[in-house]
Amino acid sequence: MITIFTDGGARGNPGPAGSGAVIYDGPKKVAEISKYLGVQTNNFAEYEALLLALQKTIELFGSPVERSVEVKMDSELIVKQMNGEYKVKHPMLKEKHTRAKLTIAQAFPRIVFRHVRREENAEADQLANDAMDRSYR
Repeated sequence: MITIFTDGGARGNPGPAGSGAVIYDGPKKVAEISKYLGVQTNNFAEYEALLLALQKTIELFGSPVERSVEVKMDSELIVKQMNGEYKVKHPMLKEKHTRAKLTIAQAFPRIVFRHVRREENAEADQLANDAMDRSYR
């Protein structure tokens, strides 16, 4: 089982934004991602974290990813949008959502999205905050 934790945030919303992700192969951490995104919204940063993590997973495991993948996020909105429970209305988020869905269709035959509490997503949250901190340097 591959487990992906992602998080994104913005200070000010919009404001300095960052994305973070951690990828596990079973119990072993195989990748960390932390990227400063400039001035963006928190939802943009959440989607960007997901896209970065999906791309890194393809790099690590090939395409298609033959193993089961579980994506854990503390953004209930993004999880519900990815699971088809909520519509995506904002044009920029629609583009990100479409890119994520296309990537999944092409490379992730067995993927599920789960909403987790913030404290269960601490590593990805820290990486997103580290990215936002880089805007102040």
